[in-house]
Amino acid sequence: MKKSDFHYELPEALIAQAPLAERSASRLMIVPPAPAALQDRHVRDLPELLQPGDLLVFNDTRVIPARLFGQKASGGRVEILIERLLGAQQARAQIGASKSPKAGGRIALDAGGEAEVLGRDGEFYLLRFEVPEPLEQWLLHAGRLPLPPYIRREPGLDDRERYQTVFARETGAVAAPTAGLHFDEPLLARLRERGVEFGHVTLHVGAGTFQPVRVESLSDHVMHREWLNVGAELVEQVRRTRAAGGRVIAVGTTVVRSLESAMRDGELQPFAGETQIFILPGYRIRSVDAMVTNFHLPESTLLMMVSAFAGRERIFEAYHHAIAGQYRFFSYGDAMLLWSADAPTA
Repeated sequence: MKKSDFHYELPEALIAQAPLAERSASRLMIVPPAPAALQDRHVRDLPELLQPGDLLVFNDTRVIPARLFGQKASGGRVEILIERLLGAQQARAQIGASKSPKAGGRIALDAGGEAEVLGRDGEFYLLRFEVPEPLEQWLLHAGRLPLPPYIRREPGLDDRERYQTVFARETGAVAAPTAGLHFDEPLLARLRERGVEFGHVTLHVGAGTFQPVRVESLSDHVMHREWLNVGAELVEQVRRTRAAGGRVIAVGTTVVRSLESAMRDGELQPFAGETQIFILPGYRIRSVDAMVTNFHLPESTLLMMVSAFAGRERIFEAYHHAIAGQYRFFSYGDAMLLWSADAPTA
């Protein structure tokens, strides 16, 4: 299978540059298994699309203001994107500079304090920060929100709230689990009234999620690593839901990645640790019956994952429908509700 199998042309005007005023006002394309027709709805319609006893699984990771700027001793400017907090004032990060810094080099940070380069960890750098507070706390006021590179503006004050889900609680991501951005408190309340249950996993989305696939043959692609936690409580919720005939609906590809990484011998098991799972057509997703997901970049691993779930031809049919219908794409854009061929949709 080739990277070019997942290419499509997207008008730049359809890339959402800002969120809508209301989270749940985003459009929602319903994608049942073929040959059933695609439907154009809105996220706020979810309570009437789901059934009592269904389980929505959210990713409760919280985005940290992970972008910093500084200057090397030579005077060269540096941009730092923290990929993961490591404890002891250390972090793994991407560094953008005209010349790669060497171990022992120091970076004077615009926000105050310094960072020392300890060495390399593959494509990342290991940094130790000399700042007056614990690093996680210091970043809250010193760092900038790392909006995705296709959002071509500087983050504003509104982004601190809107590029964060309303259920975010476990700090550690450098990008939002964007399907969750469509849910607000009124929608959650209506879903509860409908009898829909909620569960949570944690997957700290890393900077690797923005890295393009650089090889044509997908068998040569090395997937990035991310840390996740699927707890025993969620495993029991899934078991009860299945036993009662309910459906498990993932809110976002990060939830699917978490649950599939926690599958052992065909059963969901508690799991905490790193995953490097690469889901593409040919892989059968067994952990969920449906997923809510945004529209993904051409040739991205996320587009490959949803193609594994719903079928490549069906996904490309949906994407062509979305482009013709002027749907909004990517992080601040609209969403789809994808159903597996095995799940009852009514």
